[in-house]
Amino acid sequence: MTDPTASAVARPPRALTRAEVREVDRRAIEDLGVPGVVLMENAGLGLALAVLAEREQRGFSRGVAIVCGRGNNGGDGFVLARHLRLRGVAVEVVYAGDLSEASREGDAGINLAILEKSGWPVTEAKDAAALAAWVTDVEASCDLLVDALFGTGLEKALRPDARGLVEAFDASSIPTIAVDVPSGLDCDTGTPLGAAVRAIHTVTFVAEKEGFSAPGAKVYTGEVTVVPIGCPPAAWDHVQA
Repeated sequence: MTDPTASAVARPPRALTRAEVREVDRRAIEDLGVPGVVLMENAGLGLALAVLAEREQRGFSRGVAIVCGRGNNGGDGFVLARHLRLRGVAVEVVYAGDLSEASREGDAGINLAILEKSGWPVTEAKDAAALAAWVTDVEASCDLLVDALFGTGLEKALRPDARGLVEAFDASSIPTIAVDVPSGLDCDTGTPLGAAVRAIHTVTFVAEKEGFSAPGAKVYTGEVTVVPIGCPPAAWDHVQA
């Protein structure tokens, strides 16, 4: 698939490790003054364009179901939901956790609050059984599933509750697009941390991740599209070709 966000956009000279990605974010926000919520907005919009292109390419016309986690990966999912709805796409959103305990502050929390204040419902799935039931329900109305559960920060073996969420998600027959990295996949090694989502397409931010080129990783990532999020090139000065 052609990058829907324009291939000429500046990007790092190679794939990035987890540590390098964190440093890009830190430099963009702390050194260069780009608010994190702006980066998240850009990520969600680029993600929306990629999802729309995927739907068009595959002839999909039904809804998009988005599974959002508790961190910034989930925040990207909330932004995606807003931009898809603004473009007339039917969207179902589920939060993997207890909504009463979710923050409405911080980058992800702000975007959750925007959905709620706009009257766009967000369902909650407090455990793997609830998520599995939700996924089964949306299969009747959606033909694309978006994995915004866990991001690049995941580096240890999944705890049983987190593994259950990944397995419930991955049991769906709906094709999946992963946000930044398939949930459960170690972005440095390209191997599952106990379990990982198998996506047909991964929309990743800033640059590909080092583990995407590892043997066997493509089973989980599928096709990979890189989406810029507005980080100035000075944010990746530490990355050597």
